[in-house]
Amino acid sequence: MSSRAALWRALLALAVVALSLWITLTTPPRLGLDLRGGTRIVLQTEDGPITRADAAATDRALEVLRKRVDGLGVAEPSLARSGERRIVVELPGLRDPRKAAETIGRTAQLTFHAVTGEAGGPAGPAAADGTRVLADPDAPGRFLSLAAPALTGDGVESAEAVLDTTSVRGWTVDLSFRDRAAGDWARITGEAACASPGDPARRVAVVLDDRIVSAPGMQTGVPCGAGIGGGSAQITGGFSGQEARDLAALVQGGALPVPVTTVEQSTVGPTLGAEAIRASALAAVIGLACTGLFVIAVYRLLGLLATVALLLYGLISYAAVVALGATLTLPGLAGFVLAIGIAVDANVLVFERAREEYAALGRSAGRDLRRPVTTAFGKVWSAVADSHVTTLLAAGLLFVFATGPVKGFGVTLAVGVVTSLLTAMVITRLLADAALRLPAVRRRPAVTGMAGLGRLRTRLTRRVPRLTAHRRRWLTGCAGLLLVALAGIGVRGVEFGVEFTGGRVVQYAADRPVDADAARAAVAAAGFSDAVVQTTGDGDVSVRVKETGDGEQREIREALTGVAGPVTVERDDLIGPSLGSELRTHALLALGLAVAAQLLYLTVRFRWTYATAAVAAMAQDVLLVIGLFAWLGKPADSVFLAALLTVVGYSVNDSVVVLDRLRELRRRGGVPLTDLADRAVAQTLPRTVNTGMGALFVLVALAVLGGDSLTDFSVALLAGVVLGMASTVFTAVPLAVTLETRRPAPAPAAPAPRRRTGAVV
Repeated sequence: MSSRAALWRALLALAVVALSLWITLTTPPRLGLDLRGGTRIVLQTEDGPITRADAAATDRALEVLRKRVDGLGVAEPSLARSGERRIVVELPGLRDPRKAAETIGRTAQLTFHAVTGEAGGPAGPAAADGTRVLADPDAPGRFLSLAAPALTGDGVESAEAVLDTTSVRGWTVDLSFRDRAAGDWARITGEAACASPGDPARRVAVVLDDRIVSAPGMQTGVPCGAGIGGGSAQITGGFSGQEARDLAALVQGGALPVPVTTVEQSTVGPTLGAEAIRASALAAVIGLACTGLFVIAVYRLLGLLATVALLLYGLISYAAVVALGATLTLPGLAGFVLAIGIAVDANVLVFERAREEYAALGRSAGRDLRRPVTTAFGKVWSAVADSHVTTLLAAGLLFVFATGPVKGFGVTLAVGVVTSLLTAMVITRLLADAALRLPAVRRRPAVTGMAGLGRLRTRLTRRVPRLTAHRRRWLTGCAGLLLVALAGIGVRGVEFGVEFTGGRVVQYAADRPVDADAARAAVAAAGFSDAVVQTTGDGDVSVRVKETGDGEQREIREALTGVAGPVTVERDDLIGPSLGSELRTHALLALGLAVAAQLLYLTVRFRWTYATAAVAAMAQDVLLVIGLFAWLGKPADSVFLAALLTVVGYSVNDSVVVLDRLRELRRRGGVPLTDLADRAVAQTLPRTVNTGMGALFVLVALAVLGGDSLTDFSVALLAGVVLGMASTVFTAVPLAVTLETRRPAPAPAAPAPRRRTGAVV
């Protein structure tokens, strides 16, 4: 590269690294609730009697909910609209979501009524003129007849929970009214004060969502007709402190413009989140260390430079996630760790090509060791770009169709892919260029790692395997494996997670190991015979039921307490059936679009024959992973969807590299297609193995250290990586050769003869 271009690249890399270091040291990450603990509630607005639940109504409901949540006293709450009718509420540190859901999800229509007398019993809904009969909270079994609303909660300017220490009233809610509402309050209380003592008409009823919360009587000091002035009132009712604060939050927030229902609810304890952070960080360190040692052992000095670039990759990608304000979730951590393996890929591609260029240059390569590396960077750009774009497509689909924490996986994976391009194509190149200038390195070419092709590549070069000659055999074997996977899907069936079916999954923690049979028997005896109960050796019990009510959850907890002693809730996930069906549809749509997007992109970049072969191998890998989970009885949840879409990107990534090399070899002409395909496999197989090993180190660390929440994710990706490497060789290449043989590319048109022109002298 020219000195000026090298200088600009160096300045760019230095600026990016310095900015990333500054962001890392000064900006704390935004952790998701699954890492710091708390409650996540997804509400859906519904059409009211006269109001449609559109985006505008949802925005108004969001503002009301924001005021209510502020009244709960939760630190750093987060509320946001998702789509047209969804509102996502995140409440860090809140362990009991039941009361919060009841408070923020209520319609909260506050009205004030004059009491016209007593009634013998409930009279059903409000009459056309607004009159109604409701139970008296002060006297069970007694009913009050109420006039039409004289005042609504819209007239309340502020509401505050107050502990009345000067009387026996205890906790009350003090109200202050706006100007016009203050006059209405004085009028209604003045009319009530005209009634004789003991007459129910001397009372004023405060009604919240068709329930009388307080019906105070006028004191003797209130003058008839004048009422209570000053624009203030007090709601009493024997409240506890929390009840008074909840009521004040409801009144202060006002009434929701449309009804809302809870479609998703998730609670994670802070201990579980801290363990996930520790496990993921340890897995990242171990995976990165093993990957670095492996790359150094294979590529020596270039491997050492790539390891330094990987460390900078970790710094830059983490800073990018923080700077974007993205929420770092548990799947997001997994995506961050997994992207380490993806970042290795571009470096391995360059180094393997540099070895080829060094061997092709012969003795002249020793005069300038930078030349083979520079040539390698130029020749691998096409394969690097294509492989990264295919992974970006999968990450983009995750972000669009996934919900909750899995969106974080899509964000971190996309950031990791873009960052790996920067570190491999810019930072690694700069480091290599600087190191290969050193006289000590130029005198010892063997230390660079380019002087030899490597043991595997040397063997493959001496004897190129004749794989495509037996392509029917390989395709038949792959079809047999596919039938086994489809049999698992058909016979055992895919066990969809609670996200896709609706229901509730609660993870309990006991002080001692719990016998699985005893736990199942206890839960069944409590009336939940269809519950799925799983235990671990360290005292964790997971219970999945179709019922979503809090009462059922308490019954299950009491049943487990009988066989395991005191248990605590570590995680509680609730998904409504309508949302589960919607998420299942989105999952299938995401997979379908992933296949279509890959096929379209590869058709543009390659011939349709190559694109079809790569996508067919990818679809085979996806079905094999699904079949594996079906035979193992593991649940297919949203995290599993993230793993599948990652397998989509990784599988196509492998196939693209081999097919790109085949396309390059075909330009030389004069050699049969089958021989060229065998050469393409032989030349790229070391890259496939070395890249796969880098990813496997990280995934094994995640599987062993990531805990239960990441084990299935890691198993799916481990299977996907291994199957992706195999399908490239035994499915994509044989199928591409078969399709090209049957539908060969048209011969390029002969160039038109140049027309000779002359000049008159």
